[in-house]
Order: sequence, then structure tokens, then C-alpha cells
Amino acid sequence: MSTDAVRAAVAAVRDPELRKPLGELDMVRDIAVDGAHARVGIALTIVGCPAADRIERDVRDAALSAPGIETVSVEVGVMTPAERAALTERLRGGKAARENPFGPDSLTRVIAITSGKGGVGKSTLTANLAVALAQRGLAVGLIDADVHGFSIPALLGLVDADGLPPQPTRIDGLMIPPIAHEVRTISIGMFLPRDQKSSGAVAWRGPMLHRTVSQFLTDVFFGDIDVLLIDMPPGTGDVAISVGQLLPHADVVVVTTPQTAAADVAVRSGLVARQTGQRVIGVIENMSAMTLPDGTSLGLFGSGGGMRVAEALSTDQPVPMLGSVPLSPALRSDADSGVPVVVAHPDDAAAEAIARIADTIAGTGRDLRGRPLPLRVG
Repeated sequence: MSTDAVRAAVAAVRDPELRKPLGELDMVRDIAVDGAHARVGIALTIVGCPAADRIERDVRDAALSAPGIETVSVEVGVMTPAERAALTERLRGGKAARENPFGPDSLTRVIAITSGKGGVGKSTLTANLAVALAQRGLAVGLIDADVHGFSIPALLGLVDADGLPPQPTRIDGLMIPPIAHEVRTISIGMFLPRDQKSSGAVAWRGPMLHRTVSQFLTDVFFGDIDVLLIDMPPGTGDVAISVGQLLPHADVVVVTTPQTAAADVAVRSGLVARQTGQRVIGVIENMSAMTLPDGTSLGLFGSGGGMRVAEALSTDQPVPMLGSVPLSPALRSDADSGVPVVVAHPDDAAAEAIARIADTIAGTGRDLRGRPLPLRVG
């Protein structure tokens, strides 16, 4: 009975990267109980597994929770190549390698966050929106497809003391994305040599960009997620076309600032998305007017840009304004420190606006025209 209790406790321990129980991953090996002592064997996925210490600690604590167990010894091994191959096949859900798991039959809702030009705060909004959705109990993945200007790892605090993001764990041909604030995140910055990461320079053209986006979709294990956000590069270039080809069923959210110059260009990104079959589900206006301490309003970048974009895109069907995010010193400073404002300062006006947008997208709220916006569109 003690052996069964120990096995059940250990099997329930969750791998911190794969977010699945060790028993389901076939990582539990021989277990023996001698009086009050339990000997537990586990097999890690790879040599040098970055989560090894945590897994061993959690396994020891789980075994000690079994009735009558006072001491535990943990024997750590590594899966055989055949066991790893079987594991990756299970993780892929029976799909072949290089097969896109986010096809039309997927239950995951894919949302590309795009803008016509850079500098409108699209990546900061995407990072905060991903975390806000995760705070609402959704399983969220995030692809940083802004290859030339990747910033998502830094915005989520996925960097070391030198400002460099970690490399994903690799199980054979499958990559396990790092997790920050419960968001599974992948970025090209995680694969560059350290000297190239420092400069942030990626001099790639169309074919390499297409291959990178394709690999992010097929070779990264996001697991059973509800929402996959894609931080798109600004404009209507190669990556936008590739995402349109690979994910023609994806939804698109267009980000703009209030000024006319940004709004006019933002419309183009929505039009290109439609040309590939994607659906524009809404517009977010960033850097809108902020309320000053004396109660007056400061519209540093003008007003009305978001609504102009929504109206320009409301041709075949209405495109709602999902929300306006005001200028916020906290949003900027938290982004620089690598902690999303929805975590660091949830009462900030920008954080509250992002939270309302997350509610709308998650289906627990309504758009500004009063219509329900469900999470999954069938």
C-alpha cells in the first residue's frame, strides 16, 4: 500500500516546463519502500535538464507526503532515445513533425497583433494582453514574430543579468518554450549567439523569415492552449504574408495610436490580413489621452485614430474598437523593468484598459458596440 501511495504522489508531480504530470510523461521509474524510507527513480527527458533540481525537489516532497514515509532518496536517470521519441510523439498529439498543430480544426484561437508602423507600442500591448488573458485562467502561448525587432522576452522579464533571453529546452526535434507569468513564449532572440543577441541584429530576408515562423508553429510545444498570440512585425512585409499563408483562419487585432499618420498606415495592415483570409476582429488605440492629476486630459498624440481605423475596416462587416489604452508612465517603466503593468500596477489606468480588452477577447465582456465577442469562433 505504501508503494502505491508513493507512486501516486510522485506521478502527480508536474514537470515545470511541460506542465504535465510525471506519470503521464512516463518519467517515473522503480519505487521501493522499506519501512519509513522510500526510494524513488525518475527519468529526466534530457541530460542537463534545466528543471532537474526543481523536479527532484518536488518528487522528494511528494514522496514524503505519502502516509508513513519519513525519508526519501531520489535516483535520477535520463530517458533512452526510444523513450524520448515516444514522448515527443505523444506531445505532438499524433501529428507528424513539421505539421502545423494550429490548423482550422484546432481548438486554439490564434490572434495576430499587428500595426501599420513601428513605435505604436504593439509589443508592449501584446505582452500585457497575453498575461492578462492568462490571469483570467486561459492557457496562453505567445510567438514573437517581430524577428528584426524582437522585444517580447525583455518585456516579460525572460532575460538574464546581461539582458539575454534563455534558450528553449530541446527534446529531440521539439522545443519547449520558457514560461513567464504563465505565458509560454518563443522568440528568435532565444536562438541567436550571445554576441548577436547583444546587438539584436537579424539580417534575414524572406525565405529565412518564412522558415522561422513555420518552425515556431510546428517545432515548439505549446501544449493544449486556449489562445496563441502572435506579435507581428510592423507593416505588411514578408512575415505578415507568411503568417497569412500559414494561418489563414487567424483573427487579427490592429494597433494604432490616435494620430492620423499612424491610423492611415494601420488600415493597410488590416487590409493585407483580409487578403489572406484572416478576420480583423478589432482595433486597439494605444497612447490615447491620459488624465492628469488635476483632472484635465492630455491627448499628446491627438484623438480619434482608433475609431478611424475601425470605421475604415468596417466594410464587409463591422470592426469594433476593442479599447483605448491611455499614455502611462507606469506602462513604460514596467516594460523597461520586464514586469507587465497588469502585474506590477493593476490599478493603473493603462492596466485597467488592457484588462477590459482581455475580458472582451476572452468572452467575459463586450466590445464597445455592446456585442459579445466569444473566445472561440466556430
